[in-house]
Amino acid sequence: MAEPTPRRDAPRLRPAPLLFEPTAAAADPEHFFDLESIDDPRALLERATELTLAFRVAADRAMEFQAMAAAQLADPRHFDRLTAADIAERAEWTEDYAKKMVEFGRDLLRGGEGQDQGPIEPS
Repeated sequence: MAEPTPRRDAPRLRPAPLLFEPTAAAADPEHFFDLESIDDPRALLERATELTLAFRVAADRAMEFQAMAAAQLADPRHFDRLTAADIAERAEWTEDYAKKMVEFGRDLLRGGEGQDQGPIEPS
């Protein structure tokens, strides 16, 4: 289950850094952030947990940017605004989900009034 996105005024936790892997290592399907080279199960659990949390935080943050972009694209003050259906098509969402994301993005752009809701789950 995803954890709620922190409020804008709450300090963000610093997850483990997501380092880019060298091209040669990334080409090896068995290689994943050097986890396969960790022999100690305690160390493996700790590093794998750090990566899991980092990916969750990154996904939640990226979703907030998606929502803000959707809200900006749907802004009725712009003559070239997009409909929820257009946004859904571009982002590969359902139209209902696009509408939710536009509203979530508007809340974020207004200063996070609706951030208590946490991440929106795709429908």
